[in-house]
Amino acid sequence: MSAPAIELENVGKRYWKIQERSLVRSMVPFGAENRSELWALRGADIRIEAGETVGVIGRNGAGKSTLLRLLAGVSQPTEGSVTIRGRVAPLLSVGVGFHPEMTGRENVLVNGMLLGFTKAQIASRFDAIVEFAELADFVDTPVKFYSTGMFMRLGFAVAVHVEPEVLLVDEVLAVGDVGFQLRCLDRMRELKRSGTTIVFVSHGMHAVQLLCPRTVLMHKGSVEFDGRTELAIGRFHNLMAATSDEPDGGPVRILSRELLSDGRPVEDVEQNAELTYRSRVRFERAVEDPGVFFHVRSEDGTLAYSMQTPIGDRWRTYAAGEEADVEVVFHARLGGGGTYHITLDVTDRDSLALVSDHQSVSFYVPPVLGVQGPADLTARIHVDDAHRTDHRWERLEGVPTAMSDPSEEDGPTCR
Repeated sequence: MSAPAIELENVGKRYWKIQERSLVRSMVPFGAENRSELWALRGADIRIEAGETVGVIGRNGAGKSTLLRLLAGVSQPTEGSVTIRGRVAPLLSVGVGFHPEMTGRENVLVNGMLLGFTKAQIASRFDAIVEFAELADFVDTPVKFYSTGMFMRLGFAVAVHVEPEVLLVDEVLAVGDVGFQLRCLDRMRELKRSGTTIVFVSHGMHAVQLLCPRTVLMHKGSVEFDGRTELAIGRFHNLMAATSDEPDGGPVRILSRELLSDGRPVEDVEQNAELTYRSRVRFERAVEDPGVFFHVRSEDGTLAYSMQTPIGDRWRTYAAGEEADVEVVFHARLGGGGTYHITLDVTDRDSLALVSDHQSVSFYVPPVLGVQGPADLTARIHVDDAHRTDHRWERLEGVPTAMSDPSEEDGPTCR
């Protein structure tokens, strides 16, 4: 069995947090120590085989960037060992390794040589690098005049054209335009097919799922989960929901919320799966004829779906201190896939919100092959009467799904 491309054994990284104190106290000998330990990463055991593409996700401060800095050799572990086999091309942040006074041309040469190539090898790839970065008009301009996006395009172009054996990418794609992000993903797929080992850190769950069959979930400096990407994303959303703040201080308080599939907490949502959202609320004052407004929004905030109870419907009054259970049953018919957030509003009789639960649960749906956008309209394409498209039965990577015809099922309901 061949040795892995990346191997971390019980890796930890400690920093020291300095406590501010007055000038007088700093001059007093034998005073209390003004620093404390801060472990950015602890007990990490990760093995990545050559040619694997692995995503890394987690909240800000979870240890993702610390992990990549250790892999890139920018930082050394406090404990444990990090082993990398192969030429490494790191993209840790915008502009790292660029000298601001040098031109783009000069920086390409220097960066390529830092990554292990000779001057002649870089020269043979120079035109392809500049074309990919779309910087032909600025390649002889000092990079201190580059925008953030130009910095990123040039750095990525160099990294992917020096034939890296290990590519480390840390969220730098977030600053590019949509067209360039798609080109970067296409290029990383090419490297993946050629056998390059890729570690991809991102807050964009959609990009992670498109690129990475396996994902590591980081939480508070530790590896929380390491496995199939859909499950990792589901665990991440569960962590986000568990650590969110409860809204309070108004006439209605959210006591709990959960998202279920087949009666169990959601981890892996398939297209067209029936989901049940449940929330328990308490009325802090008497409310006549309250209503419910249910929203589903995509990761960028775009409204994908909403439903509300009848406006002005007279049915009952809840007294102060009384609690109610809200249940919404719906289907994940979201052909373009992605991360979706649920928001629940409890309203008065006139549809004015008494509470908006913006810290509610999220879920991830894998995309259907060939479908983009927030919904799946089950469209079909015919060319000369030949049926050319039917995306209902397969998704990315050719993984089959048991999706039935949406027309045969009932629509979403509120209970």
